[in-house]
Amino acid sequence: MLTLEDYLFQFTFSLISHAVLVAYLFVIMDARGRRVVRKLPALLLSPLLATLLDAALYARFPDHYVARYCTFSCAILLMCTLWIRWAWRTGFWHAFAAACMAGMFQVAASGLAQILLLDSGIPYTALIAIYGAVALVSAVLLHRLRFGRWFRLLLEDGSVQRRMALFFFALEAAMEAFSLLQEGIQPEYLAPYYVLVLVMAGLAVGLVIYLAQRMDATRKVEAQRDVIAQQQLYERDLEDIRREVRSFRHDYKNLLAGLSEQAGAGEADALLDSLAQLDAGFDRRIGEKIRATTQLGNVRVPQVRSLLLSKLAAMGAQGVDCRLEVLYPVEGVGMDVWDFTRCLGILLDNAVEGALETQSPWVEIVLLAQGEGLFLRLANPYAGTVDPEKIWAEGFSTKGEGRGLGLSGYRRIVEGCPNASASTSWAEGVFVQELTVEGRP
Repeated sequence: MLTLEDYLFQFTFSLISHAVLVAYLFVIMDARGRRVVRKLPALLLSPLLATLLDAALYARFPDHYVARYCTFSCAILLMCTLWIRWAWRTGFWHAFAAACMAGMFQVAASGLAQILLLDSGIPYTALIAIYGAVALVSAVLLHRLRFGRWFRLLLEDGSVQRRMALFFFALEAAMEAFSLLQEGIQPEYLAPYYVLVLVMAGLAVGLVIYLAQRMDATRKVEAQRDVIAQQQLYERDLEDIRREVRSFRHDYKNLLAGLSEQAGAGEADALLDSLAQLDAGFDRRIGEKIRATTQLGNVRVPQVRSLLLSKLAAMGAQGVDCRLEVLYPVEGVGMDVWDFTRCLGILLDNAVEGALETQSPWVEIVLLAQGEGLFLRLANPYAGTVDPEKIWAEGFSTKGEGRGLGLSGYRRIVEGCPNASASTSWAEGVFVQELTVEGRP
């Protein structure tokens, strides 16, 4: 039966382990400052509650050490996750991934300390001192490797946070399993065992840095493509503006000539009205060109901006007038960004296809940020008739066989997102598709 002294020892060791955990967390979260330090006392609840939980479990299941150890470890992991989320004001999965990674480093530091002290027989206080020194040196090394920056970069994309957090949890569970197996390792195999634990931690560090660098390189390539596409769009619009200016100057000179010749004939007022109409039309056309290009600056989601740039360029080449309206900055889409991009691509392709069947093709795109959610509206002229029941059917298309797979796929994506809803309307020759995403599910 465990005594009070045993529980005090367990609480003390858990407190030291939490201190090591915090050292790694400051490196992993790539953060420093008084705000987080002031919240450190709240973390004392974690070892205290975990020790009380272990005492309760021991009283109920005294012969199930493995189950008690797993429950004890999971409780600490959950409490540390909640503290990280509160201290750093981050999302749950980001905090959970950081807690798992810090826990894995803590187990590896303990293994390295055990290697250094193998068969040395030094007192417990010296063991704790060396354990802390190993943790501090390894944390400094991780900081020099800029591990926190790569870790943060890897988890910037909200669509992969959950998967990466579960992957890190699997690594942490494997490290804890190795810690449990330590009791059954024969003394002559302890050194290779601890080396294996360190190798696993090193591979985890290398994997995080490698994946983050790959992601960083991909984002840089995408950013360069966005810049090139945006420059091409600006150049095209500037050329259109130049043509408008030349046409305006030509018409302006003709009207002035007519005004000077016919001023005495009582037609000056009519010519002045024509001149005002010409001036207003010029301002409207130039304003639309400038507004369409500047609206893209409010789209802060790289995947969505890239798609819009490519689609705007394609519409310009096809002679489709695009009216883009993004009044407020769009920082997120409220759902998986790739699913939203697929939805937007499908709706744009259908809108352009329908608009091209009319004499004056145009497509209107409205993106309206609503908190963490988003409202999307696409409108286009359509010369045919619309059957709302058939457009969602697999393979249905007004273009014949082998088409019509887009809207059915779009509907499947929307149905798979519980916080998204779609609506379709058609009136007076205008086909409208709307997608509303009400924040995070």
